[in-house]
Amino acid sequence: MKRVFLLLALTLCAAFCVAADPDYTTTEEYLALRDSMHHAFNDGDSARFFPAVKDLQDYLLKQNDLHAYYTQRCNEMVFLMNQQKIFEAYMKGRELSIELSEKKQEKEMYMLYNMLGHINRICGNKKAARRNFTMALELMEEQGYYENMPPIYMNLVDVELDENPEKAMELLNKAEEIAKKYSPVRVFDIETRRALTYYNSGDIPKFLEGYKAYRQGVEEGKSSVHGRTMEVYYLASQGEYDKAIELAREELDDSEEIITQIYEKAGRWKEAYESMHKAYNAKDSVNNVALANSMMGIRDQMAINDMESKSTRNRIIALTIGFILLALLVMAEIYIVFSRRKHLRELQKAYRRATESEKMKSAFIQNVSHEVRTPLNIISGFSQVIANPELTHSVEERQHMSEMMQKSARQVTTLIDEIIGLSLIESTEKMRRDDTPSINRMLRQTIQENENVVNKSVALRMDSELDDDFTIKTNENMLKRIISALTENAAKYTEEGSILVKASKNDDQLFIIVEDTGCGIPEKEAEHIFDRFVKLNSFKEGIGLGLPLSRKLAEQLGGTVTLDTTYQEGARFVVTLPIS
Repeated sequence: MKRVFLLLALTLCAAFCVAADPDYTTTEEYLALRDSMHHAFNDGDSARFFPAVKDLQDYLLKQNDLHAYYTQRCNEMVFLMNQQKIFEAYMKGRELSIELSEKKQEKEMYMLYNMLGHINRICGNKKAARRNFTMALELMEEQGYYENMPPIYMNLVDVELDENPEKAMELLNKAEEIAKKYSPVRVFDIETRRALTYYNSGDIPKFLEGYKAYRQGVEEGKSSVHGRTMEVYYLASQGEYDKAIELAREELDDSEEIITQIYEKAGRWKEAYESMHKAYNAKDSVNNVALANSMMGIRDQMAINDMESKSTRNRIIALTIGFILLALLVMAEIYIVFSRRKHLRELQKAYRRATESEKMKSAFIQNVSHEVRTPLNIISGFSQVIANPELTHSVEERQHMSEMMQKSARQVTTLIDEIIGLSLIESTEKMRRDDTPSINRMLRQTIQENENVVNKSVALRMDSELDDDFTIKTNENMLKRIISALTENAAKYTEEGSILVKASKNDDQLFIIVEDTGCGIPEKEAEHIFDRFVKLNSFKEGIGLGLPLSRKLAEQLGGTVTLDTTYQEGARFVVTLPIS
């Protein structure tokens, strides 16, 4: 069922494509490239698919059809999800997010949110999936992509169906309303899906009405992706349970959940239990493969970062040694005595630098090894528990395991982001500042993205004195990273109360304040906390790079980050940026 679902996602992405010059879509070159990609996708052949999709992307860029180009970028993520390589799909999404922001392709951002929704849904994070699909719909409505909104509503239906059937039915009605006006061809599929929802809720009379309408549509030449499921449910509604189960096994992928439901309605509880057990084992197996692939992706990413760091350090050492040797050689030819004194001073400086570097390296290794090992041990331990076929834990316990594994994965991802971010800042002399974001909208998005970091007993709020149309010239991605880092820092040290993000300005400066009701920071530590690897509470997660990274980014943007020592109810950080 999952593979069918992802193939459907590919179809929906392809439907979004509106060519800048429709004439090229009928050429032999385009059709050959498209068919080559489709065949490799359907075969699940990585060796053929990625070269084929790259050739197709290059062709679309030559045609200046960015919409179709970004559609194929999304298809890469769909392919990786089909291969259960969730981490790699997520990293592709991060790359696409950065590219869309840098190239100011905001009207195409809905594609990314749709893909992130699928990734989060596969990972079991319904809250994030719901948020992603909702943001995709909002952006599509802003850009007038009404024709393709019904499939996204159907994705939301899949998320809501188990926990909130009434909400799912409202979304189906909304999808049908939009489809009737902008995409009539989708109406039949939506009506068929509604009939399945009636069956799942136990309303057999309404299901039979829907089935009758479905058969009439089939006779008129219409088709639906839910047609085979309709036939299975119809047989079950007529009491022909064995025929229904046989058809489900023949026609439906991942059919055990549907078969379990049929056994339940037939009152055949032993068979229902066996089918449910088989479905859970299959699901656990898939989840274990996805988790293993994700952990492998994290390990590979860390190895790449380590190699890049070592390579950079070696180049710096080589250049430094070369410069020193050249300087010593020139000076030795002129003044022997002076060169000896100079050489001695350089050796003393090099010794101090080496000593400081050794201390920093030791602190870095100690902090990183602990902060990575702990969440990885949590993920590894719980994955072994979940993989046990004789698992007897309650739903609440399994939910707790899932939340702990997600939190641990988020810790490792945040750690990698901080290390990469600080490395990029120090290797970049000047950061571009040609974005003009709406500050209020950016703050709302940043707060929404960090809601799952804050404790449930803490209120995360925003208070802005700015107009919604107020903008400044800056680097939007870097500014969002500053606010996210400060918000995450506040969340670590605030167990109850509130975290407030405020925005104001004067004639030439913008002020963004993040204040909390946590344990606070002593005044004497106001500057020390911005040094690398400094943690006032060694029991808190992280390696002490969030605040230094925030200040470095702010300085690159022409501003600064400071601690307001007059605030006594917790901690208050003030971001000051020039208004140009």
